[in-house]
Amino acid sequence: MEFRLFGEVQLVAAGRPLETGTPRQQAVLAALAVEAGRAVAIETIVDRVWGDNPPAEARNVLYSHVSRIRRMLRQAVACGDGTVVRLERRHAGYVLDADPELIDIHRFARLAELGRDPSRADTEQARVLVEALSLWRGIPLAALTGDWVSAVRESWHRRRLDAAVHWARAELRLGRAEAVISTLPDLITEYPLAEPLEVLLMTALHTAGRDAEAMDRYVTVRQRLADALGADPGPELRALHQAILRGEPATAPLGDRRAPAQLPPDVYGFTGREEPLRQMDALLDDGHTVVIDGMAGIGKTALAVHWAHRTAPHFPDGRLYVNLRGFDPTGTPVTPDEAVRGFLDALGVPPERIPVTLDAQTALYRSLLAGRRILVLLDNARDVEQVRPLLPGAPGCMTVVTSRNQLAGLVVTTGAHPMTLDLPPAGEARQLLVRRLGSGRVMADLPATDDIAAMCGRLPLALAIVATRAATRPGLPLSVLAAELREAQGGLEEFTDPDVASDVRAVFSWSYRQLSPPAAGLFRLLGLHAGPDIGMAAAASLAGRPVTEIRPLLAELARAHLIQRTLSRYAFHDLLRAYATELASTVDDETERSAALHRVLSHYVASAHAADRLLNAHRDDPATPPPVPTGVEPERPAGRRPALDWFVAEHRVLLATLGRSGDDALVWQLAWALVRFFAYHGHWQDSISALTVAVSSARRLGDSGKEAFAHRYLGCANIRLGGFTEAGARLRDALTLYRAAGDLAGEAHTRRHQAWLLECQGCYPEALAHARQALGLFHTAGHRAGEARALNAVGWFTAMLGDHAGAIDHCERALDLQRGLGDRFGQAETWDSLGYANQRLGRHTAAIVCYRTAVALYREFDDRYNEGDTTASLGDALYAAGDATSARDAWRRAADILDLLHHPDAGRVRAKLLAPTRP
Repeated sequence: MEFRLFGEVQLVAAGRPLETGTPRQQAVLAALAVEAGRAVAIETIVDRVWGDNPPAEARNVLYSHVSRIRRMLRQAVACGDGTVVRLERRHAGYVLDADPELIDIHRFARLAELGRDPSRADTEQARVLVEALSLWRGIPLAALTGDWVSAVRESWHRRRLDAAVHWARAELRLGRAEAVISTLPDLITEYPLAEPLEVLLMTALHTAGRDAEAMDRYVTVRQRLADALGADPGPELRALHQAILRGEPATAPLGDRRAPAQLPPDVYGFTGREEPLRQMDALLDDGHTVVIDGMAGIGKTALAVHWAHRTAPHFPDGRLYVNLRGFDPTGTPVTPDEAVRGFLDALGVPPERIPVTLDAQTALYRSLLAGRRILVLLDNARDVEQVRPLLPGAPGCMTVVTSRNQLAGLVVTTGAHPMTLDLPPAGEARQLLVRRLGSGRVMADLPATDDIAAMCGRLPLALAIVATRAATRPGLPLSVLAAELREAQGGLEEFTDPDVASDVRAVFSWSYRQLSPPAAGLFRLLGLHAGPDIGMAAAASLAGRPVTEIRPLLAELARAHLIQRTLSRYAFHDLLRAYATELASTVDDETERSAALHRVLSHYVASAHAADRLLNAHRDDPATPPPVPTGVEPERPAGRRPALDWFVAEHRVLLATLGRSGDDALVWQLAWALVRFFAYHGHWQDSISALTVAVSSARRLGDSGKEAFAHRYLGCANIRLGGFTEAGARLRDALTLYRAAGDLAGEAHTRRHQAWLLECQGCYPEALAHARQALGLFHTAGHRAGEARALNAVGWFTAMLGDHAGAIDHCERALDLQRGLGDRFGQAETWDSLGYANQRLGRHTAAIVCYRTAVALYREFDDRYNEGDTTASLGDALYAAGDATSARDAWRRAADILDLLHHPDAGRVRAKLLAPTRP
């Protein structure tokens, strides 16, 4: 007997398919077969078969389908091989009691899992994966329709692609390129936008010495992506294309295996919740998505984080975590693209290799998770749309989602396991206080303890706050503490249960009333802050007080458990933020609130400008920072490293501030100060987010120069991400605005960036023409720093076109100008160009000197990519000069740097270490 879900839904017995009935009946059978061995609730089956608007008689029709399926199963058993399969009623639902090996999709999943096992030999992996792929008979659940069917179909298409990719990699490791060449074209016809397949096919063609065909495929896929998505090939495909052009040996892309560890610390004093923990443990081996819902403060995050820590050994490949801030009182939840970028970073993808679109980012994220056992914890989700792009979509991974909402759509479309968290029983609430205060103190006054638990609504968040306050007053009888709580009144609007709301507001109000007036005022203002956390100086600016006064106030709030301290930063639980914001709106007038927000934005602008000046003393696009208002305490970094550390610490806060602030002039200034930090450290997606806001701010200000600046840097960010079409459009917008304003220097900068874009597209003559235009414009404008950069660009493109002596002339003129200006980063770029030109002329000693000088200068700027890239070129020059030992040292250093950046060039450089001992 065999159940077939690949292709049309079929039940095969004694070698022949049986009649499976109408599409609705087939859908019922499929809904049960997908979950073979597990009970499926009647409501879930109805949702899967009829969707959001089932007919009134759906249940009765379902019972009829179940009866007919049972008759069909009895018929199959009667003419089969003795296999017994039953459809039984269980737990308000139905279960198909069948061996999963009888169902093709489950057999496929088992074989695919075996084929991804790294402990198996490549030959065994390839064999098992071929067996799995042979089970595919066509589109899963063919002839069926509906949201659930579409989700299942998409999931199995992803699994098929994942298995095909692993099979091709195994074949390439075995040296069987021809098998890959003969098989993948048909798959690519079915999945024309699946870049991993194209990468593997091009790798196989290159391995087989068929480079012309590989290059033809690249041209074809580039056109296909442009036509279908308006996008360029991804970084992996582009890197392979460049490797083939350089004649480098092919290596099958194996992916980074970094094990992310993003979980917050385990929950201190966690107790109870035994039944939810047991339910989650039972789902460990199935790789299900679990959705934990419940009211605010009920302990969803605590449960999920505690369970994630105790099951860590089940996920040896890592744990991913993100707080989606779905119910943040500021109204700024984390977007799916922000979350997936954070995951890609944790998985070791360098910023410049992260694709532009959310679809492409999600595809890369899922491909990196394929074949790995990783836990994904999506905390505080608002809705299904926020969660769906973050689901792994691959077997072996498990996802836990927490939300105040019941994400029914996720349950229906993905088969997620719902789990509603209720208030803990009185015994568990008492036990939480015992864990925090000790059994002696609790048992000495049980009635007061139970009163406290009741007045906290048995809500874990409220209990934790009260326990913290009680722990700081060890001599206070619990009966006195209970009396204090009884005097507090009110209700939080966040809760659907008015009794619980009243209890929680009472706890917050009680704790708030015990603050000193300055600490209470700071607590209210902190609720207005945009970012996920805040530093000391920013808090001082928000309150308009010196840091010396703010430090003890923050300590007072932390002792009261109203804010959480992590190192030198402070953060809220979102319920407490809501309470603080609510208080600010009633206690502080609009003028006070607006002044506080203006001060903190001014703090970030002034601090960012100060840090940027230390990191980029010779910016060729200076902006004058606005004066610092009274009451603002800017950060004053003492050097380059503290300046960089400040940007890193405030990174997410600055982005959140940009998204919420209404002062367009300050918003543009903040974006200006951020772009170089983003550029040096590869945060290209964040650069796009910030500059998009800057474009809108500049337009509202009516300042075309500021708008042109934002367009120009948007072009640069898109070039780094491979979005050449969008980059070209942005640079053209900038050029139009600069020309209209008669800004020759701005036009020149844009021409130089257009030259860079053309270089990336392999159009060197056109790039040289644009660089020459930039040079002329800079000269006319009297912009000497820009003129020097443009001279170097002309020299570089001249070298690319074979005139190495002419290139040296231009670069030496550039270097003279840059020395006079003190532009050390510009000098680094020019020394690199001189090294290239001298190397091509056979002047190896001169090239070595040039490259070493460039490397030293790049180190001053902590520009790791350029340091690694130029060190690799230094190795080439040393090798050509006959010093193979020093060359290997240089290549090894370069490869180590590029490995740390997870850059695709690392493999190319490491391959150089295989060169002969003597040139």
